[in-house]
Amino acid sequence: MSVMLLWAFYPDNPYGYYTLLRVVCCASFAYLTLKAFSQKKEAWGWVLAVMAVIYNPLLPIHLTREIWSVINIVTIGIAIGSVFILESKPQKENTE
Repeated sequence: MSVMLLWAFYPDNPYGYYTLLRVVCCASFAYLTLKAFSQKKEAWGWVLAVMAVIYNPLLPIHLTREIWSVINIVTIGIAIGSVFILESKPQKENTE
């Protein structure tokens, strides 16, 4: 997803690329939202949910290229941050 967001800076991409980018980002952030809430990381879950809404392909938000460039940079940071914040394995419960 981060590579796709970086490639979005290329000005000659066809419109279909941005539609695909929205689908990939929305689906990824929706999944990460569920993962965050399942790990009881509600604040992070809300951040990821907002990102899913921003990139939703059904009701696209139309902004200028400059604003989308800033959003893409922030999105890359959030995507990379989620790798470190969300655990890949569920924690084992201590039954003692």
